[in-house]
Amino acid sequence: MAKTNGGTVNSERHARVALIELNRPEAMNSIDPVMKLDLPAALEDAARDPEVGAVVLTGAGKAFCTGSDLKAGGGGSDTGVRKVARSLLYDYQPVLDLIMRMDKPVIAAVNGPAAGMGMSLALACDLMVMSRSAYLLSPFINVGLVPDGGAAWFLTRRLGYGRAFEVLADAQKISAEQCLGWGLANRLAEPDELRASALQWAAQLAERAPVAMALTKRIARMSLSSGLSEMLGVEAELQAMCANTADSREAIAAFVEKRKPTFRGL
Repeated sequence: MAKTNGGTVNSERHARVALIELNRPEAMNSIDPVMKLDLPAALEDAARDPEVGAVVLTGAGKAFCTGSDLKAGGGGSDTGVRKVARSLLYDYQPVLDLIMRMDKPVIAAVNGPAAGMGMSLALACDLMVMSRSAYLLSPFINVGLVPDGGAAWFLTRRLGYGRAFEVLADAQKISAEQCLGWGLANRLAEPDELRASALQWAAQLAERAPVAMALTKRIARMSLSSGLSEMLGVEAELQAMCANTADSREAIAAFVEKRKPTFRGL
């Protein structure tokens, strides 16, 4: 296992899984200016590493991430307002895009509160495992602000308009049990088993054919905003691409020979 202490973000390698840990436990892993640089750097490293097949994103201590660090933010001046807008567009949007467009599955291991931008980070991931004591929260209405970080976009697509608006307008805490029942979380785990559970799932995903996994993620993401006829055309094109890979031929040979396939991403 390789490990890198990056200050506000730690990165570890568990075989073919990259574990990225938000590391400001004393501040509930709220995002300060340094983390705004460290987090995308860690994600980029995992995305580019050919030896990484899956990623787990989690938090140190008792929280997953409680959003922006208000103590490090701007005031109420016009300069502060512009600073907030710039941060959303140039700091947070690229991180969310990177998670969603990465050619590898990303599992959010939500170990505690995921609030504000922390909730958006969790929902941007492809899969979510939650501690039974964790929750999601969009608290913006409580301080006279609108949801940001794509919170409304994520929730309306996952929950439908009525339930999503209720959650946002009432600033409701969504418990782990509710998240599972509503389809926001895929699995729950006991607090002391969460990280191991997420890593085990990620390791299983990392064993899949890399090209097929990347294109499966692409198809699933595209389906959120595309019609059926368009997606059928995309599927046909990508299926032909996959069928021509060495990994597909290896999988078929392994099936015939009743053995485990060895994938190389080719």
